[in-house]
Amino acid sequence: MGDGKTVKVEPIKSGPRTDQELMAHLAAQVGDGRLFKMDVDYASQVDEAIPKANAIAAKGDVAGALDSLANLEKLSRLGSDMKSNTRIVQHMVKLCFDGKKWDLLNDTILTLSKKRLIIKMAIAKMVRDACEMVEKMPNEELKMKLVDTLRTVTAGKIYVEVERARLTSLVVKKLEAEGKLEEATNLILELQVETYGSMEIKEKVEFLLEQMRLTVARADYIRASIISNKISTKFFNSDKEDVQDLKLRFYNLMITIGLQDSKYLEVCRHYRAIFDTPKIAKDHDKSKMIFDGKDGEKRWNDLHMRVGEHNMRMISKYYTQITFDRLAELLDFPLNVLKFCAGNCNLVYNPGQHIQIHDGIYGFVQFQDMESFLCNLIVTGAITDAKIHRPSRVVNLRARKANLEQLDQWASNVHKLTETLNKVSVSHLILKEQMVHRNLEAMQVN
Repeated sequence: MGDGKTVKVEPIKSGPRTDQELMAHLAAQVGDGRLFKMDVDYASQVDEAIPKANAIAAKGDVAGALDSLANLEKLSRLGSDMKSNTRIVQHMVKLCFDGKKWDLLNDTILTLSKKRLIIKMAIAKMVRDACEMVEKMPNEELKMKLVDTLRTVTAGKIYVEVERARLTSLVVKKLEAEGKLEEATNLILELQVETYGSMEIKEKVEFLLEQMRLTVARADYIRASIISNKISTKFFNSDKEDVQDLKLRFYNLMITIGLQDSKYLEVCRHYRAIFDTPKIAKDHDKSKMIFDGKDGEKRWNDLHMRVGEHNMRMISKYYTQITFDRLAELLDFPLNVLKFCAGNCNLVYNPGQHIQIHDGIYGFVQFQDMESFLCNLIVTGAITDAKIHRPSRVVNLRARKANLEQLDQWASNVHKLTETLNKVSVSHLILKEQMVHRNLEAMQVN
């Protein structure tokens, strides 16, 4: 202080010392696999132990090789030596696989995943190595047994959720091949891949499309529609071929869902998205695939009819009478040629009955398709006042009114006109105009 006296300061009391091993044990009970500061570095001991274990395994004693590494695995795990522990558990699994000890492989994976104070990184790398071994198994039975073991190990662990999703996909394919569609669908729907932060978006879309496909296969269209909302269509804007393939899969499924719900406008948009895909636009055969086959012919006829109905409504607004030839041209209906004759033969020309097909060659023409189309529109009420006059090949688009009806209409129009004039007179508009003009004339005279 200022007077030179020393002030005695009492030490701050701290709480009891935290037991690192106790905290690690508690973390292990929670099962989150958190990491702690490494106490001892076992790298040199691991370098010595692995060659010895290889030598023991080379003699056929894989179990003995695992026993030689078990103690060091425990020490590195309890000492939080992540790198050393990862090397050991990976090598233990590799020894079982190389020695073709399939039962021992499954037991080792289960045992290592249930140890006290497990290290998350070590288990994650061990599971990834084991997943690569799945496709290398000698037969389907052993392969699925290893898959089941790995799915048991990865259950509830976020840091291996991607591996679990891939393993589940293998099980789903097997169940679907066996005809167990319901079980396969329920299994893949358990995966909430849209929440997986460590999974690439392309792989997410593939999983979601598989979920959509299976739900559509079991006719669960509502759930399939919900899953489709999890896929962002912006992902399909890429020009990569694999992304375009996913886009086609997505919109084909959406078309199936839309047709089931009778949402034809949305189906039209989905077809347009497929048509605008660069992969389809470059392939002229695929761009017209929708009109191929029997179903394609039906689609083309439906499109032609819908367009024709729209055009016919427009024609009925602007035409009172139209010939068959002109109407067939506007509606794009083909002409059915019945007979051909050279230019020298005697043909009586009747408008609408024969046309010149080529220089000097004529043929009689029939309008059966167009007549059927018009009759259907008249019967359904689309153009109620139209009438077909077949001898003259003319369509009257306005109904002929009787003399009394025309007189009533004229009287009604005159009545409306007089009412309008009376309204104008009541509002003094006419009188006002007259007064203005009188004043203007008087001013000009003065």
